[in-house]
Amino acid sequence: MSDRKRSTALALASALAGTAVLLAAPAAHADVVDVAYDCKTPIGDKSAVSPIDIKAVKEGDGYKLTMSFQKGVSSSPVELGKGAMSPSAVILVGGAEKASVPVSGPPNPEAVPANTPIKITDLSGTYTPEKSGKATFTAGVLTIKALGTTTTCTPGNSPKPSLELEVTGAAPPGSGGSAGTEDTLPQTGPTDSALALGTLGGTVLLTGAAGVLWLTRRGQRARS
Repeated sequence: MSDRKRSTALALASALAGTAVLLAAPAAHADVVDVAYDCKTPIGDKSAVSPIDIKAVKEGDGYKLTMSFQKGVSSSPVELGKGAMSPSAVILVGGAEKASVPVSGPPNPEAVPANTPIKITDLSGTYTPEKSGKATFTAGVLTIKALGTTTTCTPGNSPKPSLELEVTGAAPPGSGGSAGTEDTLPQTGPTDSALALGTLGGTVLLTGAAGVLWLTRRGQRARS
């Protein structure tokens, strides 16, 4: 093959590989969504709107979710010293299955002056889907704890999802080769007997293996 043909073949292979990677990438759609929070604070009811961004990164069988606030949603009548405020929230999962994912973040890295909107640090948590399909992720209740008080902020405008993502559900226990009951228990009797043994748990698996070995040796003695 000439150098020119070899170069053309390599370029074509590279382009096809790039296309395959793009096709294999999970389909995702993200929006920065304005969430109108109604907050119950120690000094009365407050309200504020903050654009919310939610991102997901695949990690093992699950997805690491990160929830970002672009504006503060509450304030304090007194200064909050560094590390005095701890935020957490819930991300609501819809679509393929319904779930609530708790997310949390570090305390405020700097002091927050009195009567100043509190900037919420990025909140993160892990979502492990049980079903495959399109999942939606929507901002839920936000909780702020500071100076022994708790402020609860609930979305009041029924916000739309900040993220839509095709997810892959984790394999159920027993679906693999060595982890499945059917592969562990010998099929030496009727189906009902095998199912009955399978419901007795790991202890039966251990004693069952010893029993099979004993029966095998006994059978060999009988034939000899």
